[in-house]
Amino acid sequence: MTERPRQLSGTDDFDPHAPETFDDVHDTYRRLRRECPVAHSNAHGGFWALTRHADIVKAVTDPATFITSRINVIPNMSLGERRPPLGKDPPEHTPYRKALDRTLRAVRVAGMEPKLREHAVRELDRMIAAGGGNISTDFATIFPAWVAVEWLNLPREHAGTLAEVARLYNVAWRNEDTAAVAQTSRNLYDIAEALVEDRRHTPREPATDPASALLAEQTPDGPIPLNYIVATIRQALVVGLMAPPPLFGSICVHLSRDPDLQALLRAEPARIPAAIEELLRLYSPYRGFARTPTRDVRVAGRVIPKDEPVTMVYSSANRDEAVFEDPDTFRFNRPNIREHLAFGKGPHQCAGSGLVRLELRIFLEELLGRTSAILIDGEIEMTRLPELGPVSTPVRLIPRAVG
Repeated sequence: MTERPRQLSGTDDFDPHAPETFDDVHDTYRRLRRECPVAHSNAHGGFWALTRHADIVKAVTDPATFITSRINVIPNMSLGERRPPLGKDPPEHTPYRKALDRTLRAVRVAGMEPKLREHAVRELDRMIAAGGGNISTDFATIFPAWVAVEWLNLPREHAGTLAEVARLYNVAWRNEDTAAVAQTSRNLYDIAEALVEDRRHTPREPATDPASALLAEQTPDGPIPLNYIVATIRQALVVGLMAPPPLFGSICVHLSRDPDLQALLRAEPARIPAAIEELLRLYSPYRGFARTPTRDVRVAGRVIPKDEPVTMVYSSANRDEAVFEDPDTFRFNRPNIREHLAFGKGPHQCAGSGLVRLELRIFLEELLGRTSAILIDGEIEMTRLPELGPVSTPVRLIPRAVG
């Protein structure tokens, strides 16, 4: 699909590429919520940004008006491809979600825990024995790769390949290097194509195998086309590999600055799930996904023209003062914590949220249980649109005293 040219509105309310640090990364969105909640930037051909929680929820729960099939992330480097399920709108996307949801039910996710914990322990012990390392570029690439291997039932030898592809893909995306993005994307397609071809000949139980579930699913026109099944697996790989580096990095920065919270969670690990919800609110790793209005839409007194892309800035919504009291502060058990949008909302809400929560719980339980201190040990390098958080997080890990 060729993206049609757009007329720039002339308004440039914010610069999405302004330098950011871990401490000031939310300053722009705080200002926009207050002064210009529906903002426009001329970057990337021009796009809009919704920054308030209420406006974003209203938009993403109205898929007839705000569609994802034209563009679903800014900058748009999809190379004209529509990858399900995010690249399709309801009801067309529903069979893809139905198939994936079957493989992400609570019982299946819980059954993955023992193997995922083994992988986490092995990779963390390696880092702790070395005195530390880089959480974002090391653990947060290889552990999610193991999660993908277990969920998709891939051969074990793919874990290292996926971790390296995730690292290279992240660098290419940050540099807006479309040639490198295309190459790393091709690597993921190769893995997805081989997986789907194998399942065509030796299908597995659909409840525990995503490729088999997609192959078994029916649309109103018959089975899902093979090329779309491959694209779905490829998109699931990208999302599962790209979000953890900034999220895990942000969590480690937060913990390094709050030794009391570290101590509390070590002493009371049962509180880790509650901590995870607040950390997800504070450090959602995606600024947001994009939509395109099918008609002119007035939001907060401003008209967004039909066909102009709009980013739903979930990370801003999660710190909206109108919803979350003292939003920049970590608080246990906020009464409305489930209103955070770290996993989006509406028909495109993250299908793997339960698996992500398990991934984070294992990470924190094993990291805290194996250390006595987590310290930042170098310069934090931040990622850029569409992600948010550190892309490089050097840490020193002090082992737990034995005996």
